[in-house]
Amino acid sequence: MTWRDLIDTPGFLDMYLRALLAGGAVVTMCAVLSVLVVVKKLGFVGQGVSHSAFGGIGVAAVIGVLLPSWGLDLTGKQTELLQMAIIIGFCIAAALGMAAASDRSGGDKARGRGDEGVPADTAIGLFLVASMALGAVLMQVSRRMASSGGGGGRGGGGGGRVQSWESILFGSILTVDQRDVGIGCLISALVLGAVWWWRRPMLFWVFDEDSAPAFGVPVRAMRTLTMVLLAAAIVVAMRLAGVVLATALLVLPGATALKLSRRLTTTIALSIACGLIGLVLGLAVSFKLDWQPGPCIVLILTSLFAVAMLRSRLHA
Repeated sequence: MTWRDLIDTPGFLDMYLRALLAGGAVVTMCAVLSVLVVVKKLGFVGQGVSHSAFGGIGVAAVIGVLLPSWGLDLTGKQTELLQMAIIIGFCIAAALGMAAASDRSGGDKARGRGDEGVPADTAIGLFLVASMALGAVLMQVSRRMASSGGGGGRGGGGGGRVQSWESILFGSILTVDQRDVGIGCLISALVLGAVWWWRRPMLFWVFDEDSAPAFGVPVRAMRTLTMVLLAAAIVVAMRLAGVVLATALLVLPGATALKLSRRLTTTIALSIACGLIGLVLGLAVSFKLDWQPGPCIVLILTSLFAVAMLRSRLHA
């Protein structure tokens, strides 16, 4: 199929435009956070929080089955919004749990107890595997409840996109509707607004956590805020583009930009540019070759990082 054939296909331009709008909002949000994630060495957080969403998916599935028995006859859209709220809440709770478990700020240490938490990667891995196991068990429970008529009604099994494991892994950005575009733009604006409002203490914490308390920076609050913002960004990115792409968007744009520049403003601009280039080229390759867009975007972003690394080594 040629590009002219694609463009002449009914609904193609609307679908492509929605994908670009929703993807552009999410990519911009994640690209800004990506710089902080890479500098702070929190790359594993994206994977941890995104995979923790499986626990929220399981909880949402069980609640979806039980809704009719609670006397709640929700429409498909209302059920989907409830499920998304549950997943967001679960991811934020998981992110806060990771931050608390890895808190090495010395609250107990200052009182002589010597409890400095566990290493960050250990805390993330713990919540990752526990949440995925919980999600797998609850999904099985929800299916048994639905098949036995335990909940009945259209809420059974937590319907909607949350049950599509392929969609969760690689996303369905080509199926976004106007509401998805609105949600993506709204959450992106809120996250970017929070980053801008707290940029000074957040950057101080990111670049020099050890010295930050001496200058009045609330280290624990900045850690908590960062984890909440990452959780919100990951859930939105996962909803629109899948777990794999959500994780990639929080690592690859920032890592690529840091190979090209060390000035903060330039790095952030380059990170956003890399993310948008990956989105546009990835969608183009997806349309042209009839491949899934999520993996295509990830491969383009990975190629950009490889080029940036090669350039960095040649100019070393």
